[in-house]
Amino acid sequence: MELIDKMYRWRFEECCQIRDVLYLTDFSPIGYVECAQRYRYEAARQASIAPDNEAWIQFNEGQALQQGLAGLAEFERIWVLCELHLNETWHALVEPPREGMAKLGVFSTRSPHRPNRIGMSCVRLLGIEGNCLHVGQHDLLDGTPVLDIKPYLPYADAFPDAGAGWVDAAEEQVFSLELAVEAAMQIEWVGVHAGWDLLNFLKVQLRTDPTDAKRKRIVAMDDGFRIAFRTWRVDYRVDQAQSSIEVFAIASGYSTVDLSEGAADKYQDKAIHCAFIAQFCNEA
Repeated sequence: MELIDKMYRWRFEECCQIRDVLYLTDFSPIGYVECAQRYRYEAARQASIAPDNEAWIQFNEGQALQQGLAGLAEFERIWVLCELHLNETWHALVEPPREGMAKLGVFSTRSPHRPNRIGMSCVRLLGIEGNCLHVGQHDLLDGTPVLDIKPYLPYADAFPDAGAGWVDAAEEQVFSLELAVEAAMQIEWVGVHAGWDLLNFLKVQLRTDPTDAKRKRIVAMDDGFRIAFRTWRVDYRVDQAQSSIEVFAIASGYSTVDLSEGAADKYQDKAIHCAFIAQFCNEA
Protein backbone atom coordinates (compact mmCIF):
# COMPACT_ATOMS: atom_id res chain seq x y z
CA MET A 1 0.00 0.00 0.00
CA GLU A 2 2.84 2.35 0.87
CA LEU A 3 4.47 1.57 -2.47
CA ILE A 4 1.25 2.41 -4.32
CA ASP A 5 0.98 5.71 -2.43
CA LYS A 6 4.55 6.57 -3.40
CA MET A 7 3.82 5.73 -7.04
CA TYR A 8 0.73 7.94 -7.08
CA ARG A 9 2.60 10.74 -5.33
CA TRP A 10 5.44 10.51 -7.83
CA ARG A 11 3.01 10.51 -10.73
CA PHE A 12 1.18 13.55 -9.33
CA GLU A 13 4.45 15.46 -8.88
CA GLU A 14 5.49 14.51 -12.42
CA CYS A 15 2.18 15.85 -13.81
CA CYS A 16 2.62 19.08 -11.87
CA GLN A 17 6.11 19.52 -13.34
CA ILE A 18 4.77 18.96 -16.86
CA ARG A 19 1.94 21.41 -16.16
CA ASP A 20 4.38 24.07 -14.96
CA VAL A 21 6.58 23.62 -18.03
CA LEU A 22 3.58 23.97 -20.33
CA TYR A 23 2.35 27.00 -18.43
CA LEU A 24 5.70 28.73 -18.80
CA THR A 25 5.95 28.01 -22.52
CA ASP A 26 6.03 31.19 -24.60
CA PHE A 27 4.04 31.45 -27.82
CA SER A 28 5.69 33.49 -30.54
CA PRO A 29 3.70 34.94 -33.44
CA ILE A 30 4.40 33.32 -36.78
CA GLY A 31 3.18 36.41 -38.60
CA TYR A 32 0.91 39.44 -38.55
CA VAL A 33 -2.29 40.60 -40.21
CA GLU A 34 -2.34 43.51 -42.66
CA CYS A 35 -5.80 44.91 -43.42
CA ALA A 36 -7.85 48.11 -43.59
CA GLN A 37 -9.59 47.50 -40.24
CA ARG A 38 -7.46 49.04 -37.49
CA TYR A 39 -9.69 49.91 -34.54
CA ARG A 40 -11.98 47.70 -32.46
CA TYR A 41 -15.15 49.36 -33.73
CA GLU A 42 -14.17 48.51 -37.31
CA ALA A 43 -13.98 44.76 -36.70
CA ALA A 44 -16.83 42.52 -37.76
CA ARG A 45 -18.62 40.83 -34.86
CA GLN A 46 -18.16 37.54 -36.70
CA ALA A 47 -16.23 36.81 -39.87
CA SER A 48 -19.32 35.41 -41.59
CA ILE A 49 -21.01 38.83 -41.75
CA ALA A 50 -18.10 40.51 -43.53
CA PRO A 51 -17.93 38.83 -46.98
CA ASP A 52 -16.06 41.74 -48.57
CA ASN A 53 -13.34 42.08 -45.92
CA GLU A 54 -9.90 41.13 -47.24
CA ALA A 55 -6.56 40.87 -45.47
CA TRP A 56 -3.01 39.61 -45.84
CA ILE A 57 -1.27 37.40 -43.30
CA GLN A 58 2.44 38.08 -43.61
CA PHE A 59 4.59 35.30 -42.17
CA ASN A 60 7.84 36.11 -40.40
CA GLU A 61 11.05 35.72 -42.38
CA GLY A 62 13.82 33.31 -41.48
CA GLN A 63 11.75 30.64 -39.70
CA ALA A 64 11.21 28.22 -42.61
CA LEU A 65 7.50 28.90 -42.21
CA GLN A 66 6.89 29.03 -45.96
CA GLN A 67 7.55 25.29 -46.16
CA GLY A 68 4.71 24.76 -43.69
CA LEU A 69 2.27 26.16 -46.26
CA ALA A 70 2.75 23.23 -48.64
CA GLY A 71 -0.67 21.75 -49.45
CA LEU A 72 -2.65 24.57 -47.82
CA ALA A 73 -3.68 26.18 -51.13
CA GLU A 74 -6.07 23.30 -51.79
CA PHE A 75 -8.33 24.35 -48.91
CA GLU A 76 -11.14 26.87 -49.31
CA ARG A 77 -11.19 27.93 -45.66
CA ILE A 78 -8.66 28.05 -42.84
CA TRP A 79 -8.65 28.65 -39.10
CA VAL A 80 -6.56 31.58 -37.91
CA LEU A 81 -5.50 31.39 -34.26
CA CYS A 82 -4.36 34.77 -33.09
CA GLU A 83 -3.68 37.03 -30.13
CA LEU A 84 -6.36 39.57 -29.25
CA HIS A 85 -3.60 42.11 -28.78
CA LEU A 86 -5.72 45.18 -28.02
CA ASN A 87 -7.33 43.65 -24.90
CA GLU A 88 -5.41 44.19 -21.69
CA THR A 89 -8.03 42.89 -19.23
CA TRP A 90 -10.67 40.20 -19.09
CA HIS A 91 -14.17 40.02 -17.60
CA ALA A 92 -15.89 36.99 -16.09
CA LEU A 93 -19.29 38.40 -17.08
CA VAL A 94 -19.83 40.14 -20.42
CA GLU A 95 -22.74 41.60 -22.33
CA PRO A 96 -23.75 39.40 -25.26
CA PRO A 97 -24.12 41.09 -28.66
CA ARG A 98 -27.89 41.36 -28.36
CA GLU A 99 -29.54 44.49 -27.01
CA GLY A 100 -31.46 44.03 -23.77
CA MET A 101 -29.86 40.74 -22.69
CA ALA A 102 -28.39 40.16 -19.23
CA LYS A 103 -24.67 39.52 -18.85
CA LEU A 104 -23.36 36.02 -19.48
CA GLY A 105 -20.20 34.16 -18.55
CA VAL A 106 -17.36 34.93 -20.92
CA PHE A 107 -16.94 31.24 -21.78
CA SER A 108 -20.47 31.10 -23.18
CA THR A 109 -19.72 33.96 -25.59
CA ARG A 110 -17.22 34.93 -28.28
CA SER A 111 -16.22 38.06 -26.38
CA PRO A 112 -12.58 39.09 -26.92
CA HIS A 113 -12.20 39.95 -23.21
CA ARG A 114 -10.85 36.54 -22.16
CA PRO A 115 -8.39 35.30 -19.47
CA ASN A 116 -5.98 34.23 -22.21
CA ARG A 117 -6.45 36.60 -25.12
CA ILE A 118 -6.54 33.92 -27.81
CA GLY A 119 -8.85 34.41 -30.76
CA MET A 120 -9.89 32.10 -33.57
CA SER A 121 -11.39 33.02 -36.90
CA CYS A 122 -12.54 30.86 -39.80
CA VAL A 123 -11.69 32.80 -42.96
CA ARG A 124 -11.69 32.22 -46.71
CA LEU A 125 -8.32 31.46 -48.25
CA LEU A 126 -8.11 33.52 -51.43
CA GLY A 127 -4.52 32.76 -52.36
CA ILE A 128 -0.92 32.24 -51.31
CA GLU A 129 1.97 34.36 -52.54
CA GLY A 130 5.31 33.24 -51.16
CA ASN A 131 5.06 33.44 -47.38
CA CYS A 132 1.91 35.59 -47.45
CA LEU A 133 -1.71 34.43 -47.24
CA HIS A 134 -4.48 36.40 -48.92
CA VAL A 135 -7.69 35.85 -46.92
CA GLY A 136 -11.26 37.12 -47.08
CA GLN A 137 -14.44 37.27 -45.00
CA HIS A 138 -12.53 37.98 -41.81
CA ASP A 139 -13.04 39.70 -38.45
CA LEU A 140 -9.37 40.51 -37.83
CA LEU A 141 -7.62 43.82 -37.20
CA ASP A 142 -4.49 45.30 -38.69
CA GLY A 143 -1.42 44.25 -36.72
CA THR A 144 -3.04 41.18 -35.15
CA PRO A 145 -0.32 38.66 -34.18
CA VAL A 146 -1.01 35.24 -35.75
CA LEU A 147 -0.15 32.19 -33.63
CA ASP A 148 -1.13 29.32 -35.91
CA ILE A 149 -2.93 28.33 -39.13
CA LYS A 150 -5.03 25.19 -39.52
CA PRO A 151 -7.15 23.97 -42.44
CA TYR A 152 -10.93 24.02 -42.01
CA LEU A 153 -12.33 20.50 -42.38
CA PRO A 154 -16.11 20.41 -42.97
CA TYR A 155 -16.46 16.80 -41.81
CA ALA A 156 -14.73 17.58 -38.50
CA ASP A 157 -15.52 21.25 -37.89
CA ALA A 158 -19.14 21.65 -39.03
CA PHE A 159 -22.06 20.62 -36.81
CA PRO A 160 -25.03 22.56 -38.24
CA ASP A 161 -27.57 20.73 -36.07
CA ALA A 162 -25.78 21.43 -32.79
CA GLY A 163 -27.66 23.47 -30.19
CA ALA A 164 -26.30 27.00 -29.65
CA GLY A 165 -27.70 27.86 -26.24
CA TRP A 166 -28.75 31.48 -25.78
CA VAL A 167 -27.93 32.25 -29.43
CA ASP A 168 -30.76 29.98 -30.57
CA ALA A 169 -33.19 31.72 -28.23
CA ALA A 170 -32.10 35.27 -29.07
CA GLU A 171 -33.61 36.01 -32.47
CA GLU A 172 -31.43 38.36 -34.46
CA GLN A 173 -32.83 40.97 -36.81
CA VAL A 174 -30.82 41.47 -39.99
CA PHE A 175 -31.11 44.81 -41.82
CA SER A 176 -30.70 45.65 -45.49
CA LEU A 177 -28.84 48.80 -46.50
CA GLU A 178 -30.02 51.41 -48.99
CA LEU A 179 -28.18 54.56 -50.09
CA ALA A 180 -29.78 57.85 -51.00
CA VAL A 181 -28.45 59.27 -54.27
CA GLU A 182 -26.45 62.00 -52.54
CA ALA A 183 -25.02 59.58 -49.99
CA ALA A 184 -23.92 57.17 -52.71
CA MET A 185 -22.04 59.99 -54.47
CA GLN A 186 -20.41 61.05 -51.21
CA ILE A 187 -19.33 57.51 -50.35
CA GLU A 188 -17.79 57.11 -53.79
CA TRP A 189 -15.96 60.44 -53.39
CA VAL A 190 -14.53 59.42 -50.02
CA GLY A 191 -13.34 56.14 -51.50
CA VAL A 192 -11.57 57.83 -54.39
CA HIS A 193 -10.02 60.73 -52.47
CA ALA A 194 -9.55 59.38 -48.93
CA GLY A 195 -9.16 55.70 -49.75
CA TRP A 196 -11.78 54.49 -47.25
CA ASP A 197 -14.36 51.83 -48.09
CA LEU A 198 -17.26 53.37 -46.20
CA LEU A 199 -19.82 51.14 -47.87
CA ASN A 200 -18.21 47.93 -46.63
CA PHE A 201 -17.89 49.43 -43.14
CA LEU A 202 -21.60 50.26 -43.09
CA LYS A 203 -22.63 46.85 -44.39
CA VAL A 204 -20.68 45.14 -41.61
CA GLN A 205 -21.56 47.43 -38.71
CA LEU A 206 -25.21 48.19 -39.49
CA ARG A 207 -26.25 44.72 -40.61
CA THR A 208 -27.31 43.95 -37.02
CA ASP A 209 -28.07 46.14 -34.01
CA PRO A 210 -27.89 49.45 -35.95
CA THR A 211 -28.84 51.48 -32.85
CA ASP A 212 -26.46 49.81 -30.37
CA ALA A 213 -24.50 52.76 -28.98
CA LYS A 214 -22.77 50.62 -26.33
CA ARG A 215 -20.59 48.72 -28.79
CA LYS A 216 -20.49 51.04 -31.75
CA ARG A 217 -19.74 54.71 -32.31
CA ILE A 218 -23.43 55.51 -32.74
CA VAL A 219 -25.40 58.50 -31.44
CA ALA A 220 -29.10 59.26 -31.80
CA MET A 221 -29.95 62.36 -33.87
CA ASP A 222 -33.19 64.30 -34.38
CA ASP A 223 -33.76 62.69 -37.77
CA GLY A 224 -32.16 59.30 -37.20
CA PHE A 225 -28.75 58.06 -36.14
CA ARG A 226 -25.11 58.88 -36.81
CA ILE A 227 -22.23 56.41 -36.85
CA ALA A 228 -18.59 57.45 -36.82
CA PHE A 229 -15.84 56.02 -38.98
CA ARG A 230 -12.52 57.57 -38.05
CA THR A 231 -12.93 61.28 -38.89
CA TRP A 232 -16.07 60.77 -40.99
CA ARG A 233 -19.72 60.66 -39.95
CA VAL A 234 -22.60 58.79 -41.59
CA ASP A 235 -26.26 59.71 -41.04
CA TYR A 236 -28.98 57.11 -41.49
CA ARG A 237 -32.55 56.19 -40.62
CA VAL A 238 -33.74 52.83 -39.32
CA ASP A 239 -37.03 51.20 -40.30
CA GLN A 240 -37.48 48.44 -37.72
CA ALA A 241 -40.70 47.15 -39.31
CA GLN A 242 -39.05 46.69 -42.72
CA SER A 243 -35.63 45.72 -41.32
CA SER A 244 -34.05 48.34 -43.54
CA ILE A 245 -31.61 51.23 -43.20
CA GLU A 246 -31.41 54.33 -45.38
CA VAL A 247 -28.09 56.15 -45.42
CA PHE A 248 -28.87 59.71 -46.43
CA ALA A 249 -25.73 61.77 -45.77
CA ILE A 250 -21.99 61.66 -45.18
CA ALA A 251 -20.38 64.47 -43.21
CA SER A 252 -17.02 65.55 -41.91
CA GLY A 253 -16.35 64.86 -38.26
CA TYR A 254 -14.42 68.12 -37.97
CA SER A 255 -15.96 71.37 -36.79
CA THR A 256 -15.38 74.72 -38.45
CA VAL A 257 -12.85 75.54 -35.72
CA ASP A 258 -11.07 72.21 -36.31
CA LEU A 259 -10.68 73.09 -39.98
CA SER A 260 -9.56 76.66 -39.44
CA GLU A 261 -6.13 77.73 -40.63
CA GLY A 262 -3.36 76.81 -38.21
CA ALA A 263 -5.35 74.12 -36.40
CA ALA A 264 -3.51 70.88 -35.60
CA ASP A 265 -3.88 68.13 -38.20
CA LYS A 266 -3.25 64.93 -36.22
CA TYR A 267 -4.45 62.55 -38.94
CA GLN A 268 -3.17 64.59 -41.89
CA ASP A 269 -6.58 64.51 -43.57
CA LYS A 270 -8.07 67.96 -43.07
CA ALA A 271 -7.30 69.06 -46.63
CA ILE A 272 -9.44 66.14 -47.87
CA HIS A 273 -12.28 67.15 -45.54
CA CYS A 274 -12.13 70.74 -46.79
CA ALA A 275 -12.30 69.50 -50.38
CA PHE A 276 -15.25 67.27 -49.48
CA ILE A 277 -17.14 70.17 -47.91
CA ALA A 278 -16.42 72.38 -50.92
CA GLN A 279 -17.69 69.63 -53.23
CA PHE A 280 -20.91 68.82 -51.38
CA CYS A 281 -21.54 72.07 -49.47
CA ASN A 282 -21.83 70.24 -46.14
CA GLU A 283 -21.46 72.07 -42.91
CA ALA A 284 -18.57 70.79 -40.83
